[in-house]
Amino acid sequence: MKPSSILTLVFLFLAVFSKAQMDDKFYQPNKMMKPFEMKISDSVKFPVEDNIITAFIAKPKQKEIKKTIFFFHGAAGNVTTYQFITKPLVDAGYQIVMVDLRGYGLSTGKPTHKNVAEDAQKFFDELSKREDIKNTKIYIYGASLGSQVSSHLAKDNISKISGLILDCPMASFTDIAAHFSPQYKDFILQTLVSPYSAKEDVKYLGKLPVLVIHAKGDQTVPYEQGKLVFDNTSSGTKVFIESKGDHLEGMMNNKEEILKAMDKL
Repeated sequence: MKPSSILTLVFLFLAVFSKAQMDDKFYQPNKMMKPFEMKISDSVKFPVEDNIITAFIAKPKQKEIKKTIFFFHGAAGNVTTYQFITKPLVDAGYQIVMVDLRGYGLSTGKPTHKNVAEDAQKFFDELSKREDIKNTKIYIYGASLGSQVSSHLAKDNISKISGLILDCPMASFTDIAAHFSPQYKDFILQTLVSPYSAKEDVKYLGKLPVLVIHAKGDQTVPYEQGKLVFDNTSSGTKVFIESKGDHLEGMMNNKEEILKAMDKL
C-alpha cells in the first residue's frame, strides 16, 4: 500500500473514532416513558437554546425534607428506566430530582458531552433557587455514564452541595472507549482526550464527602475504573462500597448498606 493511502486510512480511522468518542457511542436515549412507580410531585421544563430539558421531582412521604438528590442516569433509557435506584431513595426519605438531559425521555435535542455539561449546570442553578430545594442539603448522584457529568458538576459547585455519590463510575470517556475497543486501546489512549472526566474532576473536590459504589462483577464498566475514581478522590471523607451482582445492581443487592452510608455522608 502506498504511504499516501496509509495516511488516508489513518485519518479516516481517527475521524471515525473521534466522532464515536465524542458522542455517538455513548448516548442511547429512549423516548418511551414507563409508568412512574412513585408519586411525582412536580415536573419541570427548562429551555436551553432551541431545546427543552425535563426533570421530575419526587418527594418522600414525610413533610420535612432535609436532603435533595439531583440524579443523573446512565447512557441508555430515560429517568423511568432507573427507578430501581431512585424509588428506594424516595422511600428512604430523600427528595429526588430526576434529570433527563437532551434527547432523553420528554427532553428534546441531541446529547453531546459539551451540551450535557452546560445544560446540567444551568438546570442545577435554576432548580437550586426553588424554596423546596435550597433549604435542604443537596447531593449529586451519578449512575454509570452519569458519573461523568455528576463529577464535573460537583467540582464546579463544591460550596453548594453536601456530597457526591457515584454508582459504577467510569474513569473517563476515553478509558471506557479503550475498554470496549481493546484492539485499538493504545491508539485511543494516546489520541483521544476526554473533555472532562471523573478520574480528574474528583481530584478537585476539596473536603466534599464522596461515596463510590462498584461491583467487582460489573460486566459493563470495569471495577478497576471505579476504584481509580475513588483512589483519585481528594476528600478525606470518602467511602467505597463493593456491591454485589452486576452493573448498577448495588441498590438491589446492597440497599441497606448504601442507604446507611448515604445517611452518614
